[in-house]
Amino acid sequence: MPDAAVPDVSVVVGAYNAMPYLTRCVRSVVDQTLGRDRIELIAVNDGSTDGTGEELDRLAEEFPSMVRVVHQENSGGPSAPRNAGIELARGRFIFFLDADDYLGEEALERMVAMADANSTDVVLGKMVGVGGRGAPKSMFKRNQPKTDVFGSAVYWTLNPLKLFRRELIERLGLRFRTDMRTGEDQPFVSMAYLHASGISVVADYDCYYWVEREDGNNVTRTTRGTHPRIKYLKVMFELLAREVKSSAKRDILLRRHFDVDIKSALRHLLRETEPEIRDSALAEIQQMITANLSEELAQRYPAMHRLRLHLAGHGMLEELREVTRFDQAKKRDKVVVEKGRAYGAYPYFRDPARGIPDHCFDITRQLGVRHHLDTAELTGSELHLAGHAYIHTVDTVDTAIEAVLRERDSGVEYSFPAESVSAPGVTEAVGEGMYEYGESGFRVTVDTLTAADGQMLPSGLWDLHMRVRSQGIVKEGRTGNKRSDSIDSEARPRLVHTPDGASHVITPYFTKPYGNFTLDVGQRKHRLQSHLKVEKAAWAENAPGTVVISGHVNAAVAPGDLVVRASSTGRTVDLAAFQTGSLAAPGPFEFHVNLAKAFADKALPAGVWELAVCLSSPDLPATVWVPNTPGLATARFRRRGLPAYAKPMEKHQVFSVRLALVDPVAGLRRRFGIGI
Repeated sequence: MPDAAVPDVSVVVGAYNAMPYLTRCVRSVVDQTLGRDRIELIAVNDGSTDGTGEELDRLAEEFPSMVRVVHQENSGGPSAPRNAGIELARGRFIFFLDADDYLGEEALERMVAMADANSTDVVLGKMVGVGGRGAPKSMFKRNQPKTDVFGSAVYWTLNPLKLFRRELIERLGLRFRTDMRTGEDQPFVSMAYLHASGISVVADYDCYYWVEREDGNNVTRTTRGTHPRIKYLKVMFELLAREVKSSAKRDILLRRHFDVDIKSALRHLLRETEPEIRDSALAEIQQMITANLSEELAQRYPAMHRLRLHLAGHGMLEELREVTRFDQAKKRDKVVVEKGRAYGAYPYFRDPARGIPDHCFDITRQLGVRHHLDTAELTGSELHLAGHAYIHTVDTVDTAIEAVLRERDSGVEYSFPAESVSAPGVTEAVGEGMYEYGESGFRVTVDTLTAADGQMLPSGLWDLHMRVRSQGIVKEGRTGNKRSDSIDSEARPRLVHTPDGASHVITPYFTKPYGNFTLDVGQRKHRLQSHLKVEKAAWAENAPGTVVISGHVNAAVAPGDLVVRASSTGRTVDLAAFQTGSLAAPGPFEFHVNLAKAFADKALPAGVWELAVCLSSPDLPATVWVPNTPGLATARFRRRGLPAYAKPMEKHQVFSVRLALVDPVAGLRRRFGIGI
């Protein structure tokens, strides 16, 4: 345990004209479940004029052992207050909190625990936007105990609103740049990321509430002009060139800057009205793109962004302006398909005067399969599929469609050509008046007994994909999330028998949360036994010694697939049972088991027998015990003229009966009290 005098976390809050948000911010720190004795709050008033300083002094008086306030002249940005907080911090960790925002109650406790458990130096807590503010999401899909910038999406958030180990900050001498109006946090955070012993992500709890101020007073949003953005971009490009020697790894990080920061700089560039400022900014952006954008990285972007980067990188400002107007207007032009490639007919496509290469317009990688299932039904061993599938924005000319079953873990796949079905309604519904999808209909039947090159589909989770070939372009997509309401979406196991007598359980189901179609072969996720419920046992009326076992099955099993099994001291016997109710579809069932006859025929010798409902197939063990039903009387009957009985065992959890002949001597003794 750390020294009690040293807090676990120093929370640094830089505050400038932060009323009325400030009070909630500070109280969210004071009320942390980590405990006030483990937290110090350093609030730096950066020359506020709205009462922020006075409110901080009041809070320091209210929580004197926890809150420390520093007053300084206005610095014009968040860097100086944060740096002042770093100088005063004593905690093992430093957390930077903006005065407009606030923390979830357990935020610091969870983040400190994550850092300590995994020996990591930086912890990201899940951020939530408040008041319409958008918060980063890609890095918060799941908890990540220990990761880095190359194996996760953490680099896509470079704000400092995180937990940092103070030893890392001091070892690297990290401070926020005071010479930059915006982007000042990026060098600090990126250096911490790159030199951390590890980075953790807490994604299962809302740690940080990122507030949209009603007055819109946010430094990044109120900073105008292209040059402030160029300034920090140059710093970042130089930093990455120095710190990340591998070009492939560097591209992973540069992708974020070209996708977010360069895109922002280009927006501001097009708003510049002073020719001299605009031209110098364009020249600097052009130099940065030329020096840092590799061909491999450019190909990872959508065609529109790739085209903009090309235009900016070649100093083609007016063309950039026209392409931006085209994109903002969301105009749609016919896609050009040639030799298995698709091109967006954006402005200047194949314009000889500009000479822009085709790859700037290539949208082939962006194309996806649109699909819909009208039928998805497993009947016996045959899977019947029907619907439509097409490559979005590509006419269904020279089109072929296949259903593909791909095993999720191994990647093994089998494909099945579909019968083409005319679908003119698809063109009318989604063709947008531009695309012809009339040949997108399909119908296909897959026999699971022969699907694997003539053999039974092996055990596994077989995901359905639709593969579409149109005009030389081949695309595929997971299928099922768009489907007819008439399709049964409940997972119901089916018992399928092969010609050699073997039995298999196949469960068609739709995945959660995405709703895609999958075949579970071999009970990987769905056990047939869990879909079989035995509810009670009772004696049949007017049939002495016959027990009625009732229940419910939510699976498709044929008559004879289920049997009633009696067990006693290492011996099991399958009993003949008269079945009522259909087992071919989900619903209730009853088994009538004549225990008197089984005893008379010596199928069940005298003794105590427990009853269960089981699958008849020996290669699919599944046993559902019949629950005991208290209060059942002893059933009396005759065995070959001699009195016999079946007595339910009251204290057993499973329905159990003692079968035996009546002992006349013992009966007389009980009647006359002899020996009692």
